[in-house]
Amino acid sequence: MKLYFAPGACSLSPHIVLREAGHKFDLVQVDLKEKKTKEGSDFNQINGKGQVPVLETDEGFTLTEGPAIVQYAGDKNPGSRVVPAPGTKERYQVQEWLNFITTELHKNFGPLFRPTTPDAYKLIARDAIAGRFRWVNEKLAGRQYLMGDTFTAPDAYLYVMTRWAGRMEMDLNQWPNLKAFSERVAARPKVQEALKAEGLA
Repeated sequence: MKLYFAPGACSLSPHIVLREAGHKFDLVQVDLKEKKTKEGSDFNQINGKGQVPVLETDEGFTLTEGPAIVQYAGDKNPGSRVVPAPGTKERYQVQEWLNFITTELHKNFGPLFRPTTPDAYKLIARDAIAGRFRWVNEKLAGRQYLMGDTFTAPDAYLYVMTRWAGRMEMDLNQWPNLKAFSERVAARPKVQEALKAEGLA
């Protein structure tokens, strides 16, 4: 397998999940501004969307969306438990969390990273993120992770969103359960491995 990533981008989520699931894979760094890999290849030829993550699978097909990649990674090693078994209630709950994080958090962060976004709209996006974080904070009460005591794929995704909150100077102290969750995930050995590999530790 080969994962194309940019340090600290949303590709950090599948990067973490691949490590948590025990997979061996190659990493290829991408410059998203230049649309070039570190070796100088045209990244648009690899993914016409021009975005990370991209996973080239051992079976010869490519996945270009984080939630699909993490489910693939979990299914390739069911014993890792990063994705529950097909047909179980927990499987659908994990998919629900992945969809929520994609649509309600990830997409609202997008405008904050674009310098062309009007300031008035950035305030709207920040308010939306804060409201969603407040709800997640309530859901995390009495839980170590989103699904309870077991780390699963959406935990990696939510962790990346908490890192982005820090970059946007959004104080996690106002959401103590979420802050504790972020620190708990950050301390996991495989997460530390991913951070070091991306030069973020």
